[in-house]
Amino acid sequence: MISLLIISARMSIETGYRIAANSRQLRRLFDERVRSLGLTAPQARLLLSLEHNPNENQAFHAEQLEIEPITLTRIIDRLEEAGWLERQSDPADRRARILHLTDKSRGIVTRLRATVECLFEDMLEGFDADERATFAALLERISTNLAAARQPEAING
Repeated sequence: MISLLIISARMSIETGYRIAANSRQLRRLFDERVRSLGLTAPQARLLLSLEHNPNENQAFHAEQLEIEPITLTRIIDRLEEAGWLERQSDPADRRARILHLTDKSRGIVTRLRATVECLFEDMLEGFDADERATFAALLERISTNLAAARQPEAING
C-alpha cells in the first residue's frame, strides 16, 4: 500500500513537471511566432483578448492577461500609437476606459488567429479527432477543478 502511495506521488510530481514544461515550451513557441509578425507576446495576447472579449475595460484585460494595470497601460499606449486599438470612455464608470480593436488591427488579428491555429496543430500532431475531443474535455475538467479549488470555502477547509 505504501509503495502505491509513493508511486502515485511520484507520478503526480512528474505530471506536474511535465505540465509546467509543456506550458513553457508552448509560451516560448508562441513568443517566437508572434515576434515574426512584429509583435511582442503581451501585445499579441491583448489583441486576441480584445477580439475574444469586446467592449471590456482595461482592468478586465489586465486580469485576463495576469499583468499589472500599469504594464497593460504601456502595452496599450504602444498599440494605440500604432493604430491597432483605441480607448473610449466607459459609460458605466467614467474613470475606466473600454478598449476596442480598430479596422487597421483586423488584418493582424486574423494573422494572429492563424498563427495560434497553426501552433495548436503542431502541438496536437498525431492526435486523431477522438483524442483531440478527449484532450479538450480533460482540460475543461482540470480548469473546473482548479477554479473550484480557488474558492474561499475550498481554501479555508
